[in-house]
Formats: sequence, structure tokens, C-alpha cells
Amino acid sequence: MKMTGEQRIAAPRERVWEALNDPDILGQSIPGCRTLEKEDGEHLRATVEVKIGPIGSRFNGRVTLSDLDPPNGYTLKGEGQGGAAGSAKGEARVRLSEEDGCTLLSYDVDAQVGGRMAQLGGPIIDATAKRLAAQFFNRFGEMVTAQAPAAEAVSVAPNAQPIQTAVAEIAEAKVSSSRISSAWLLALAVGAVGGFLVGRAQNNWFSIGLLVLVVAVGAFELGRRVSRVER
Repeated sequence: MKMTGEQRIAAPRERVWEALNDPDILGQSIPGCRTLEKEDGEHLRATVEVKIGPIGSRFNGRVTLSDLDPPNGYTLKGEGQGGAAGSAKGEARVRLSEEDGCTLLSYDVDAQVGGRMAQLGGPIIDATAKRLAAQFFNRFGEMVTAQAPAAEAVSVAPNAQPIQTAVAEIAEAKVSSSRISSAWLLALAVGAVGGFLVGRAQNNWFSIGLLVLVVAVGAFELGRRVSRVER
């Protein structure tokens, strides 16, 4: 039985490679997996319950990792015994490549089934193998992708500084505007009092009115400009 396929995973290739070597993630992704333990850097021992057609059995097997090429891929070779139901052995070549910011996982499987399961016929075995492979890679991709938002959150952090700077600049502009407005109010008051005293000394109320009007117009124009800045 031969089978090939691809799975796009929205995560960096290094992260996908780490997950392919993580027994916890692999164990949760393999359909029917009951136990998956790492014996050493290149060997895993697993217990998997599989049902093909009307025949179901628990397989105890050993998986060997070879052709290790991090983070580009590796080859898995495994054998399993299912008692009276039969046996299974095979080899899977897994390759990782980057594509449009994602990771493209390609696999090429070559497996053989013996015993009672082999008597069910090729079509049933092939259909079951494709279904199990699809379940595994879909679940695997979901688990790896679920951890991606943490990395994305870190990448947003540098943008906080420009925002803080802009807020500080706006606050400073408002403070400056407030100071300018206060200064012009003071100038208006001083101008009005000065004009009043000068006009009174000369008994010229027209001068008082004219001086107050000029200062008021200037203060009005500045207030209008400050209002624009604050908005």
C-alpha cells in the first residue's frame, strides 16, 4: 500500500519540526493511540487501537526515526503486532518546506499489512489508511497552529512605543495650548486695564473701547487656532 499527501500548517517550519518530535503532540494526534513513549532520541514505543472493516485490534509497535535532517524532515520506520488480527509494518518519509509564511508538510507512505486484516482486500485497507492519515494530519495541524497566536502577540509589542509617544505628544500639545490660552487671557486683562487707565487719564473713552476691541480680536483668533489643535 502506497500513499502520498500534503498538509499546510500555519506555523513556522521550526515549530512544526519540534512538534514532529514531541511524543505528547504525536500521541494526541494519532487516531486510537493509547500510549506513546520515547525510548531515546531515535526510538518510540506505541500502543494503538485500530479497526479496519469489521476487524479491530490493539497493536504494540516500535518506531525508529532515521535520515534526521532538522528542520527539513525525517523517515519513520515501524512495525506492529496485533495478535490474531495480523501485523503491520511500513515506512513514511516526511518533508517540511516553507511556503507563503506557512509550512508545507509532505508525506510518502509505503506500508504492508499481514494476517486476517490483509484478507479484507486492498480497497478497504487503502480507504481506512487514508482516513486515519487525514485525521492524524488535521489534528496535528490544529495543535501546532493553536500555539501560533502566542508568537504573534510578541510581534505586536514593538508597536506600543509609537502609540505611547503619540499620546505623550498630544498631552503635551494640550498642556501647551492651555498655557497659551492662559497667557492670552492675562494679556487681554492687562491690555484692557492699561487702555482704561490711558483713556481715563486723557478722558478719551473711545481709545479705551478701541484698545479692548483690538486685544479681544487677537485673543479670539488665537483661541480659534488652539481649538483646532486640540481637536
